[in-house]
Amino acid sequence: MLGSILILLTGIGVFIAGMNMMSDGLEKSAGKGMKALLGTISTNRFAGVATGIAATAIIQSSSATSVIVIGFVNAGIMTLVQACSIIMGANVGTTVTNALVALSGSSFDIDLFMMCLAFVGVMMMFIKKEKIKNIGMILCGLGVLFVGLDLMSSAFKGGKEITEFFQNLFKAIEFPLLLVIVGIVFTAIVQSSSAATGIVIIMAGEGVLGIDSAMFIVLGATIGTCITSTLASLGAGVNAKRAAFMHLMMNVAGTAIFTAIIWPLKGVIAGWLSGIQDPMWQITIFHIVYKVLLTVVLLPFVKQIVKIAEKVIPDKVKEDEKRKLKFVDDRLLKSPSIALMQVKKEVEYMATLAKENLERSLEGIKTGNEKLGDVIYETEKIINFTNTATTKYLIKLSPLVDVSDERIIGSYFHVLNDLERIGDHAENFYEIGVQMKKAGLSFSDKAKDELTEMYQKVFEMFDIAITAFDNLSSERLDVLTARENEVDALKRKLNASHVARLASGDCAMDHSPYFFSAVAGLERVADHLVNIGYSILNPTGSQSEAKQNA
Repeated sequence: MLGSILILLTGIGVFIAGMNMMSDGLEKSAGKGMKALLGTISTNRFAGVATGIAATAIIQSSSATSVIVIGFVNAGIMTLVQACSIIMGANVGTTVTNALVALSGSSFDIDLFMMCLAFVGVMMMFIKKEKIKNIGMILCGLGVLFVGLDLMSSAFKGGKEITEFFQNLFKAIEFPLLLVIVGIVFTAIVQSSSAATGIVIIMAGEGVLGIDSAMFIVLGATIGTCITSTLASLGAGVNAKRAAFMHLMMNVAGTAIFTAIIWPLKGVIAGWLSGIQDPMWQITIFHIVYKVLLTVVLLPFVKQIVKIAEKVIPDKVKEDEKRKLKFVDDRLLKSPSIALMQVKKEVEYMATLAKENLERSLEGIKTGNEKLGDVIYETEKIINFTNTATTKYLIKLSPLVDVSDERIIGSYFHVLNDLERIGDHAENFYEIGVQMKKAGLSFSDKAKDELTEMYQKVFEMFDIAITAFDNLSSERLDVLTARENEVDALKRKLNASHVARLASGDCAMDHSPYFFSAVAGLERVADHLVNIGYSILNPTGSQSEAKQNA
């Protein structure tokens, strides 16, 4: 009896380990596919369900899909309506794993062939090429999953004692609500409805568990799987908590509705399912039909579900929520390829803030308008926060990405630093204007026109650099270099022009430190913009290294 229980527990552990390994391999292999898939998110609820099904079928985990969705909602790039339909689809997509489990009991002995995949997968994981490694992880995970299934089956075949023990146990708790609770608790422990339902399918196949009891445990597992998304929402924003609540609410409602329907009709439903000879497929078909019907029933009420979530979890703006990254979230680290895609959006957002402050600084340096100060300083705080927080996020993301993406992460580190320095220069330009106004000084119209001309060159460079970064296009980098040369020449010209004004008496010596500082600062901004543009060719943004690599 003790030996059989130990084999059963070992089988459960091996099964879950294999499922997680397969899920990780699928997610890494499908990185670009996941990007494209989640990039098609729309407000159409049917498209959302299809996206949820496809995403979960790809990564073989409804919990992982739900966590990614919560991360997107928390980052503000997905609405609650979109999240609701995708979570519904994820509930359907999770049935794929259980179909694999049912295959292990088919008349054709597939188990041995599948278990051999573990060896093939391990051999492939020794190959350095990332794609082959990921495929190896998938095959190894699939093979280990079937090893776990075989161990669980052998535990019941090894002796009558354990079979009789579980048969008597389920007879003692055959009350439907108790069985639902068993499903909830067990799934919450293993944190996977696929694993919990897979174990139920194995027990049914070995005659330990009848279909009339298994149905209610499967219903309970639907609620138990919400523990992962609930934990993921802790410490997140209000909308992320609402998304997790919707997941829980939909699954609780589904379990309650179908328990109420199945309870008085369990004999009839069990009779229908008994027409399927294999008990394992009886549970699998029930699980698929239940998940599809649940989605069909709830889909028309997406907006109402969102409204309930908004009422239950009202808006509460806390100070710590005012300072958070706009597009990335730690929950997205479960899908590194998607997280990297979102980091790019964060960098582009930071670039927008830096350019806005640079534009404000032009008025500040010309007029000394102190009313601009609050906006410029607040924006600079956001730029500094975004730089620090995104850098920390990249450090956490670096060991998770494929080797091919390491160069991209390296370039992001440098681009963030260049944008932060541009923000500092913008703040300095504004302060030059304020200091001059306090000293009773102002630039001549000629000097203002010259500074405006240099600013316009820098603004043109800003657009070229960010477009190159955004589109990963080197098409206009030659133009960017040419504009930088023009800015360098303009710096020399403006300095000479100012010296000439000093000599002719058209400008006082007191203006010189401010004018020279502004011109030198704009020239440095141009240098940073060149680094940003060339970062797509070389992580450091160095023109010479980029040309050598080309």
